[in-house]
Amino acid sequence: MFTGIIETLGTVVNLEKEGSNVHFDVQSPITHELKIDQSVSHNGVCLTVVAIKGDVYRVTAIDETLKKTNLKTLSAGKKINIERCMPANGRFDGHIVQGHVDQTGIVESIKEQDGSWLFEFSFDPSNGNITVEKGSITVNGTSLTCFNSKNGQFTVAIIPYTYEHTNFHQLKVGDEVNLEFDIIGKYIQRIIRGYGA
Repeated sequence: MFTGIIETLGTVVNLEKEGSNVHFDVQSPITHELKIDQSVSHNGVCLTVVAIKGDVYRVTAIDETLKKTNLKTLSAGKKINIERCMPANGRFDGHIVQGHVDQTGIVESIKEQDGSWLFEFSFDPSNGNITVEKGSITVNGTSLTCFNSKNGQFTVAIIPYTYEHTNFHQLKVGDEVNLEFDIIGKYIQRIIRGYGA
């Protein structure tokens, strides 16, 4: 369980393919605090730490994860958003984030606006995922609030702190991002639509 409040940025230093899996070696300022078998969110994708060496740790993504997320676009040198799972006595500063990416979206526009940035995203609505005005969304693991919410489209405002301390500062129009939609909204939608939909 995560909150979508990014702790730090990590840098992919190496990728190693093994069958259909990919091992990612990540250099991070919090590596010394991690342990093997720990769950860590990488751009919103929950992955398990499988090895640690110095300030670099390794996680593995299976084929299914690679197909459904933007991890397949990562290369050495890329920055990723990192968040450790929330401790039981922690605060929910963001919203309930599972680390289970629902689908990817595309950066449609980036506009600077008096010291903050407006990012507009699109996504394929045929998967049944929705956003609501002033509802929560997770973009690359970052908990944000939607506005201009439409079918397959939404906008978020990024303050300077978030822009600098997450990988939002390296996003460009056309980039693919990981989206996790609000779990409460997903349950309500399932209740209303039933299992036949």
